[in-house]
Amino acid sequence: MQRTGIFAGEDPFRLAQSWLDAAGEQEIADPNAMALATVDPAGMPNVRMVLLKAIEANAFVFYTNYDSAKGEELAANPAAAFTMHWKSLKRQLRARGPVEREEGSQADAYYSSRALQSRLGAWASKQSRPLASREALMAEVARAAVRHGTDPGRPPHWGGFRLTPVEIEFWADGAFRLHDRFRWRRETTDGAWRVERVAP
Repeated sequence: MQRTGIFAGEDPFRLAQSWLDAAGEQEIADPNAMALATVDPAGMPNVRMVLLKAIEANAFVFYTNYDSAKGEELAANPAAAFTMHWKSLKRQLRARGPVEREEGSQADAYYSSRALQSRLGAWASKQSRPLASREALMAEVARAAVRHGTDPGRPPHWGGFRLTPVEIEFWADGAFRLHDRFRWRRETTDGAWRVERVAP
C-alpha cells in the first residue's frame, strides 16, 4: 500500500518516533503524555495519563509504581492500550498489546536519571491508596530522605512496563472530518505487519 508524507515508512516504531519528535517541537508540555487503559479484575476499564519514556525497536516503555491500581491491573491482566494525542499537530497515535515488566538495568538507569525529589517520592507514595493529607505525604517524603539519603536506589515496587503492540494506528486530521487513518496489525508480537487504510 502506498503511504506518503507523514505516513511513509516500513517500520511503525520509527514512524512513531518521528511523530513524537515532531510533537516535541510543537507541544507546550509533555509531548510524551499518553492515556493508558487497563481493566480491573471485574473487567471495568481504567484510564489515566502516564509518560512514554522509550520507543524501542519493537515496544513502548513507561514507568510506574507496581503497587498502584494500574500496576496491579497489569499484573492480573498483562495487556494494555494507549492513545497519544498531539493537538498542535492534529495527529493521534494508538497502540495495544501485551505488557511485561522492565525491572532490570534499564529501569535502574531511568530511575537514577530522575530528580532526587521524584526518586524519594517513589519510596514515599503508596500510589492509589487513600491519603490523609498532603502534609502526611510530605512527612513521608521527609522520612524517605532520612532513610535513603541523597542517592536512593530504585524501590522494588517501582519500575517499567514494556508494551509490545499487536496493533498500532496512526491518525491525522482531515478536512470535513475525513481523517487519514492507517492501522498496522500483526498476529503475534514478533509477526509481520499488515497495513491497511481505515475509514474515518
